[in-house]
Parts: sequence; C-alpha cells; structure tokens
Amino acid sequence: MSDNSDGYEVDDSPDRIDVDAVCRFLRTEPYWGRWRTEEIIRTQVARAWRVVGAYDPTGALVGFARAMSDGFGVAYLADVYVLDDHRGHGLGKRIIGLMIDDGPGADFRWMLHTNDAHGLYARFGFGKPDPTYMDRPGARRPDLP
Repeated sequence: MSDNSDGYEVDDSPDRIDVDAVCRFLRTEPYWGRWRTEEIIRTQVARAWRVVGAYDPTGALVGFARAMSDGFGVAYLADVYVLDDHRGHGLGKRIIGLMIDDGPGADFRWMLHTNDAHGLYARFGFGKPDPTYMDRPGARRPDLP
C-alpha cells in the first residue's frame, strides 16, 4: 500500500476494490470500454491477475487498473483510470508504479493499448512496439471512436 500526505491511498488488495464503482465508470466514461456489460466487467475484475485501486481520504475508490498475466514473464495493463475530480494528485503514476514497478511483474514484458496518456506510460518504459511485435485488433465496436 502507498500512502501520500494528501490522504490518498493506493493498494493492490482485490478485496478492497469497489466493483460497482468500476462498473459505473467503465460502462459510461472511457472510449475503450463502454461496450462491455456489467457482467463482463465483473468477470474481468474477478479474473484479473492483479488489480490496483486508488482511494480518497474517505476510502472511496477514485482510480483503478487491472492486469492480465501468465504470472511468469508477460503482462497486459488494462482499464487504467482516475476520476476527473481526483486528478492532479499523482494517482495515475502511483497506480501504474504499484502495478508495474513495485509488484511481482517488475521484470515482465508489459503491454497495453491506448489512445491517450502516452507521456504517463512512457515514464514507465512503454514505447512503440519493437519490430518483432504483432497485434491483431479485435472487432471495432460501433460506440467507439
């Protein structure tokens, strides 16, 4: 767990994740996930290799990330977000730091897909794929840009 003097906490306890809050956000806000049903999101969170949550001083979930992994050498970062009213406290950096650098996958090859926040992810070593990387995109959803 990571505390900050501003009262925010970031930790990787799966039992602490407010899955209802995750569902509310992912079903309505991001460009990458609105097509998912609540059942799909709940299953994804339950089956995640790791989850990290950010909590405001009252204990409410205000940021989240999940990862999928083989547990040995490769991981995929997904569903990273911080609620608008809680940005500016370094929570995105703290969530990704705990997930990637301070967890059991610190030496893994990490992957993600994103249309934004490239500067944030670059701080953690993400960059353009090397020539050996190939990607097969999924079907485009009509509600996504």
